[in-house]
Amino acid sequence: MSQALLEGVSMGLLLSAMIGPVFFTLIQNSIENGFRHTFILALGILSSDLIYVIITFFGVSFLAQYPNFEVILGYVGGLVLIGFGVSGFFKKNKERISSGGMMISKPKKSTGFLKGFGINGINPFVMLFWISIAGLVNLKQDFRSTDVFLYYFGILFTVFMIDLLKAYIAKQLKSFVTPGLMKKLNIAVAIVLVFFGLRLIKFAWERQVLLP
Repeated sequence: MSQALLEGVSMGLLLSAMIGPVFFTLIQNSIENGFRHTFILALGILSSDLIYVIITFFGVSFLAQYPNFEVILGYVGGLVLIGFGVSGFFKKNKERISSGGMMISKPKKSTGFLKGFGINGINPFVMLFWISIAGLVNLKQDFRSTDVFLYYFGILFTVFMIDLLKAYIAKQLKSFVTPGLMKKLNIAVAIVLVFFGLRLIKFAWERQVLLP
C-alpha cells in the first residue's frame, strides 16, 4: 500500500474521531429511519466533502484571501443548524405499532441525502479542515498526481466507511431503544445542533470583528 494512501487513511481516522453535529445526526437517523436511509444520508455527507475537496484543492489560495466567505458561511450555517435543532424539540416520537398490513410511509431517501449534504456542507469548520488539507498537500512536493488522488481517496473512503459503521452499530442497538429514550435522544441531538449553531455564529462574529 502506498505511503500517500496510508497517510490519507490516518487523516481520515483522525477526522472520524471528531464529534460534531454530523455524528449525532447519523446516530439519530439510523435509529429512527434505519441503515439504508442513513446510507443515503452518509452519501450526502460524502458529496459535500467531495465538493469541498475540489474547491479547496484548486482554489485554496483564492478562498484564503476572502475571509468574508467564512463569515457569511458561519452565519448561514449557524442559523441552519439552530433551525434543525429547534425543529427537533417539537418532533413527535414514532410509536412502534402494528401496521395492520398497511404501508407506513417513510422519509424519502432524497431528504436524507439533502440533510447530510446540508449539515456537513454549511459547517465552516469542515471547509477550514479541507483548506488545511489542501495546504498540506501543496507542501508535499514529492507527491505526484497519483499520490494526491490516493491521499484524498484515503481520507474520504475512511470517513465514509466509519460513518456507515456508526450507523450500523446504532441500528443494532435499536431494539434496546424505548420511546422514552428516543425522546431524550431527540432532545439531546436538538441541544447539540443548537450548540454547534451558536458556536458557528460566535465564530462568524469573532471573524467579522477582526476584519479591517
